[in-house]
Order: sequence, then C-alpha cells, then structure tokens
Amino acid sequence: MKRAIVLLSGGLDSAVSLYLARTKGYKCHCLIFDYGQRHKREIAAAKKIAKSANSSFRVLSISLPWKGSALLDRNIDLSKNGKDYRRKGIPDTYVPARNTIFLSFALSCAEAIKAEAIFIGAHTQDYSGYPDCRISFFKAFTRVAIEGTRQGVEKKAVKIIAPLISKRKSEIIKLGRKLRVPFEFTRSCYQGSRRPCGKCASCYFRAQGFKQAGYRDPLLLKI
Repeated sequence: MKRAIVLLSGGLDSAVSLYLARTKGYKCHCLIFDYGQRHKREIAAAKKIAKSANSSFRVLSISLPWKGSALLDRNIDLSKNGKDYRRKGIPDTYVPARNTIFLSFALSCAEAIKAEAIFIGAHTQDYSGYPDCRISFFKAFTRVAIEGTRQGVEKKAVKIIAPLISKRKSEIIKLGRKLRVPFEFTRSCYQGSRRPCGKCASCYFRAQGFKQAGYRDPLLLKI
C-alpha cells in the first residue's frame, strides 16, 4: 500500500485532507506539531482526528524562540475582527516560514519511511495573506523535494499535495461531510477556546464556511 505523510493541525482543513488521502488509497502517518502556539487545544484535537481515521501519528515538539507571530507571542494582541482580516496585508497570525518548516520535517519523514506523498490542508481563499499558502509556494517546495532528496535524484520524488488549495471553505466543509469527517473533533479558534470565540479570523472564516455550506457547526451546538 502506498504511504503518505499528512500534516495534521487539528483544524477542519487538515482533517479533510487526511480523510481525502485515505480515500485515495494512502496509508497515512500524521505529523502534529507543538511549536509553542497559544491554541494548544488543537493538538489534542489532532490526536482525536488521527485516531478516528485509524491513522498513526507523532507529535513533534519544536521551538521557535524568536516568535514573530501573535500565535506565539502573547504580548501581541490577536486581531479580533475577522471581517477586516484580508485588508491588512500579511496578518499578525502569520508564523514566519511555518509551512516551510513543517514541510521540511514531513519530507524527511517521508524519505525515512518511503512515503510517496505529503498532504497539507492549505488553501488560498481564506488565508491569502499567508505567503506560504500560495500555489507558487507549493510548486517551489516541490522543486526542493526533487532537487534535494535521494528520492528526487532517483526520479521518485515525494509529491507535495495540497488538495484543497483552490477550494472555498464552504466547498471544503461539503467535501468533509461527504467523507464523514468528524468536524466535532476539530478546533480552529486562535484563542484556543473550547467553543469558537467568534471574533478571530479563523472563527470568522469557519462560521462563514458552515453558513455558506448550509450546515450547523457542531461546535456551536448546545452541550
């Protein structure tokens, strides 16, 4: 069976990517990163999602002591107005070179276990302010995988797959429903709240996505 590394954050996009990879016949191994993010609740969520998909996982603890992001530095206030998120250029929640770092770990793991692909749940619609969530970035990293690895030299380069890259959030949610993704396990809030805070950009786009898809977010259901 072909193998894939899945970058699993605990959010709904990465969860859909995991379930999609499984439907494509991949045996998935999930990488979950503890990088000092303030929304650590997503780590526990990612573990639940991996288990629900019968996929193995590993939590990697890494340090980014230079911070440079509101997600890492509590002295930086998180933007509270999701509607204005894309009007301000690169947002304060951008973590310097995060996807480059994560994909580098994933590429090393993929070579070590002889995986054929890496799945990442990035998409351009909601996070257009993040330079490492663009199609051009993934094309560039694909070139890195070809030029900088043994598998690449041997013409068996690891594929970098961002299956949701051009989809709207509502389309991702509809796909997830079709794949029976347990959205009730996912966590998106930058504040790290159990329920969506409803104010940060991640909560705003999640809410808009569920509304446009015509579904109720299970995290908003009364307990």
